[in-house]
Amino acid sequence: MTTAQAELAHAHILVDVFEQAMEHALVQARQRTRQGRDIDTAQVHCERLAYRATELRAAQELLQYAELQPPQQGDSITARMALAFTAGIMQTFAAEADAHLDEYGFDEKYLVKTVGAPGVRAAVRAGAAESLLCEIGREVLETNGISTISLGDDMAEMTRQSVRDFTRQEIEPLAEWIHRNDALVPDELISRMGELGFFAMSIPEAYGGTGMGLLVMIITTEELSRGSLGAAGSLITRPEIVARALLDGGTEAQKKRWLPHIASGELMVAVSVTEPDIGSDVASLACRAEAGEVDGQAGYFIQGAKAWCTFAGRSDIIGLLARTDSTPGQGARGLSLFIVEKERCYGHEFLIEQPHGGSMRGKADATLGYRGMHSFSINYDNFFVPAENLIGEETGRNRGFYLQMSGFANGRLQTGGRAVGLAQAALEKTVAYAKNRRQFGRPISEYQLTQHKIGLMATHLAAARHLTYGAARRMEHQQDKGMDAAMSKLLASDVALWLTQEGQLIHGGWGYAEETPIARYVVDALVLPIFEGVKPVLELKVIARNLLQPVA
Repeated sequence: MTTAQAELAHAHILVDVFEQAMEHALVQARQRTRQGRDIDTAQVHCERLAYRATELRAAQELLQYAELQPPQQGDSITARMALAFTAGIMQTFAAEADAHLDEYGFDEKYLVKTVGAPGVRAAVRAGAAESLLCEIGREVLETNGISTISLGDDMAEMTRQSVRDFTRQEIEPLAEWIHRNDALVPDELISRMGELGFFAMSIPEAYGGTGMGLLVMIITTEELSRGSLGAAGSLITRPEIVARALLDGGTEAQKKRWLPHIASGELMVAVSVTEPDIGSDVASLACRAEAGEVDGQAGYFIQGAKAWCTFAGRSDIIGLLARTDSTPGQGARGLSLFIVEKERCYGHEFLIEQPHGGSMRGKADATLGYRGMHSFSINYDNFFVPAENLIGEETGRNRGFYLQMSGFANGRLQTGGRAVGLAQAALEKTVAYAKNRRQFGRPISEYQLTQHKIGLMATHLAAARHLTYGAARRMEHQQDKGMDAAMSKLLASDVALWLTQEGQLIHGGWGYAEETPIARYVVDALVLPIFEGVKPVLELKVIARNLLQPVA
């Protein structure tokens, strides 16, 4: 048995036991919460379960990839990563289960038989060995931290290289200037991205897209985010959200009208859901859409406030979720999704006035990072939207919540890709700095602790990447897309947040200087666990609820 085979065997032991213990824990949790109906009485434990289940899924994906590597590769770095990551999450799970026996529904004997069994403990020790992570770190340093993993798909491989080249040539030279000046993404860059089909990845060819699927879309997002999270990687998220809603619920005429122009980049998109007092509780939205007409044209008057509408100024259309049924108790059933057309506005404030007196007023909110598009608070005052802009028209009335959630699944998957790309950029910059920075007579990359830290960073990034790629592949073929996308966003966002800060520490004082890219990565990463579903809500309302549903 080669070293790689032994490492994979250890990783298998850990994954198998983790799966067994998690299923036992979920059976207990389903009973305790009445299949999730009483989830709010056990929020702390359900959050634990959601995170442990997400880590387990990542370990499964990383192990599966490692096993697919050709045998001639010998001691594959992915085998070491699979073992190191799985050992790390098993250590956390074992300690947590021991500390919360009653919540998990375990007893001492069960722990001894599973996570405390001699073979499991031996596998954990093998995966937690300092030498293993240092070996990973040294190999990452030798390859400059660059991701060259096999994607198993020729189109995906070609896309990765072409987008990577574009990012180096077109985005990286602008990224720091955009961030430091809180500037807007240049129209020339948007046009170039449109020409290359970056907005068309998951739109079918029949509607002007390329139909290359979610994996290619995620790889595109990842590579663009290596250059800039706000000024590149996130540009294609909003079009994806609105395009998904149109594909799922739009009329044929609406698809033909909007999708080709979204795919080409001619129409840039913003999404307006959040309100000043309402974030994740989307069903409680108060912004109203009241039926009426202007000059004989039927439509809706939008009345109310929205917040955190990213790219609202520069966008040509806004996907707006508003209440069309104000009957008490309607909740999510009273919401509809509109496409709001508007003129482009390039500043930090804008006012759009309609001839009948309606208006839309926006003001950008200053943010620590995530710059390039600007996030606006907007007030709608009797702003008129034609009836034909209600997605699904009359059949789409009061169905907006469900269409928006479908779009959000794509958005969350994209956030996984954005987080992976940002973390990848941080890893590469950290590796370069560690190899060039000398302290006490030698490069800091030669010190054991640096190698260990870089090995750990690369291992967690690999887990997040394979979890995200796996989610993209599953979402291509499954109707229930919510949990896969949520898990991808949850883990990848946390990895990016932690990894950028670790990279900053390795940079030392220069990591706190604005001219050093790692400082931008740190402030950009702060937003990842917040948007597209803030972390605690994602854990409880999406992942835990899915886990606690009755097993068919």
